[in-house]
Amino acid sequence: MIFVAICDDEKRISADLESALIDIFERLNVKHEIDIYFNGEELCKKMETGVHYDLIFLDIEFIKDEMSGIEVGRIIRDAHNNDLVSIVYISWEMKYSMQLFDIRPLNFLIKPLDYEKIEQVVRTYLKITGLWSGGLSYKIGRDIFKVQVKDILYLESCDRKLILHLVDGRKEEFYGALKDVYQEQLQRFDFLFIHSAYVVNYDYITSLKYNELTLKSGETLPISQPKRKEVREAYCAITERRTIL
Repeated sequence: MIFVAICDDEKRISADLESALIDIFERLNVKHEIDIYFNGEELCKKMETGVHYDLIFLDIEFIKDEMSGIEVGRIIRDAHNNDLVSIVYISWEMKYSMQLFDIRPLNFLIKPLDYEKIEQVVRTYLKITGLWSGGLSYKIGRDIFKVQVKDILYLESCDRKLILHLVDGRKEEFYGALKDVYQEQLQRFDFLFIHSAYVVNYDYITSLKYNELTLKSGETLPISQPKRKEVREAYCAITERRTIL
C-alpha cells in the first residue's frame, strides 16, 4: 500500500492530479490511498499527529497561505526529521529549482501537469523504493514458488495449465488463468499480452512485426489479430517511457 498526499490550493489541479494518480496506480496494480490538502499548514499538522505518507505532491506557492511549499518541505525534513517520504514539487515556474536542493525532492513538475510525466515520477518512485522489483508467485500442489520477473521469458497458456518459460531454458507448469496472472502480477513489470495464449517480457523482445515478435531466445511468437494495435501501442509507449527515464 502506498500512502500519497496532494497539497495544492488550486482545486482543479488537485482533482486532476488525483484522477491521474488513481488511473496510474490501478493500471500498475498498486494499492494506494490518496489524501488532499489545500494548504501546507494543514498537511504539517496532520503529519505531526503521526500520519504517514510515502509520496507527497507539494505545491510551492499557496495564494492564501503564508507558508510556502519550500517551508513545508523543510519542516518535513528537519522538524519532523523525515527523510523517508518522497516529495515531488509542483509549480507554474522553474525559478525555484535551486532553492529545493537541500530538501532533496524526488522530482519537480511544471503546471499544467502532464499525465506521462506524472507516470514517470510514479514509476521512478516504485523503482528506487524497491516496490517495482518483485516476482511471480505460483502454486504447484500445496507448495508456493516465486520466480523473479527478470528471469521470465514468457508465459504460455495450454488448456488449463500455464507454462512458465524461463530465460535459462527451464520450464515450470502450474494451473491458473493467463489473464489473471497478467493483470495481477505481470502487467506492471512491462509484460505484453500478445495473444490469448502468450504473455511476453518486454525486456527480451528483439523485433516486433505486424503479426509476430521474436525473442532473444530465437523463438517467434504470434500476435493475435485483435491485439495487434494494442500490442504495438503498448510496446512503443514502454520504449518511449524507458528512453525518457
